Amino acid sequence: MTALGSYTLPNPYGVGGTDYMAGINFARMREERLRKAQAALKRHNIAAALFMRHENIRYTVAVKGHAFCPQLSYVLVFAEHDPILYELGDMVDHQRLYCPWLKPENIRFSFSWLDSICGPDGAKQEAERFAAAIVTDLKANGVFGERIGVDALDDVGRTALRAAGVELVDVKPAIMEARRCKTPDELACIETAIAISNNGYASFMEFKPGMRERDGGAAMHEAMMRAGAEFASGGVRSKLNTYDVYHHGNTDRIVDAGDLVVVNTCGTTFAGYRVCIYRSFILGRKPNAKERDFYARCRDRVYAIIDRIKPGATTADAAKALLPSNTWGYPAEQSLLVAEVGHGIGMTYEEPVISRIWSFDHPQVLEPGMVVAVECREGEWGYGGVRLEEMVLVSETGNRVLSNWPSEEIIPVATVLG
Repeated sequence: MTALGSYTLPNPYGVGGTDYMAGINFARMREERLRKAQAALKRHNIAAALFMRHENIRYTVAVKGHAFCPQLSYVLVFAEHDPILYELGDMVDHQRLYCPWLKPENIRFSFSWLDSICGPDGAKQEAERFAAAIVTDLKANGVFGERIGVDALDDVGRTALRAAGVELVDVKPAIMEARRCKTPDELACIETAIAISNNGYASFMEFKPGMRERDGGAAMHEAMMRAGAEFASGGVRSKLNTYDVYHHGNTDRIVDAGDLVVVNTCGTTFAGYRVCIYRSFILGRKPNAKERDFYARCRDRVYAIIDRIKPGATTADAAKALLPSNTWGYPAEQSLLVAEVGHGIGMTYEEPVISRIWSFDHPQVLEPGMVVAVECREGEWGYGGVRLEEMVLVSETGNRVLSNWPSEEIIPVATVLG
């Protein structure tokens, strides 16, 4: 395995595996992630952590959680002992069959009050059962009375645990620390997700005037799922949605010849790892001088940030390339929270963040193995605009741009029309 600075892995873009060629080593990835999480707990003086968020469950024990409903499954990760999974009752046997890296006796049914839809009295009763089960396992592993971390447990559950004598602390700083630098296998998953997302962009090259935004999004979704995505998301935005109200996408709006179109694959996932990529297109013609100027300013700023990304530098160094929000007439930096930003990306948003909101007062040091998505936008109210987002690896010696769909210019589509 080579260093991250010149990182390559045989077959990094394949979604399958073979006996004759090395690829992503999922067993190694599972072991390394758990070890990293346990080491972080020790550094933060946390004896065990109760993870409810599905990405933290996935990271520590490689089990897909239930994002649509909180606390259907959760995991108790000990700093010094094997983890215990509490799973939705009718999935316990499933997990014992398909997750042999977990000891069968450490997979139990969960207690959930389904976000209190059973009413406050029913929720309180079930939470007391939940707390009693947790206390039993804490005592069995010799850590009852020590600091126990939690990430997203609701107030009903926290109240029950505290009433049962459990000392709760915030585990998010520890787990974010564990997740922020990717192992080579994690990075290979991210690169595979990027390759899958390129199938979505390739499908958009077939988009034509008269089609709806959602037609483009549907085609992208199908292309990425067929390419091996675990979850696929193709977002198509046209006309004023490219700048004025850019979070409204995949609508029934008919896209006309001459329209600017902003397309993202954000959230598309392989093996739990997500991409965050934007590209800009124009339909039926080449961009005019104004549009080329929009894009040049946008891309120059993205790459000015990327040029500052290197090990040992800080997010404050990189944030100097961002412009203040009043450049576009906004009253506060929060107005551009996810439009002019660099953010860590893995299973979700992760450390670090490059932002004028935080980076100057609370700089974070860039480390090899971090993956950062850098995004900016430009445009004009009432006209539309462009957007670009690249995914970047902090390498041992500098950085490497991982996203590789062309980004040098606004991409014309269906230009046979002129």
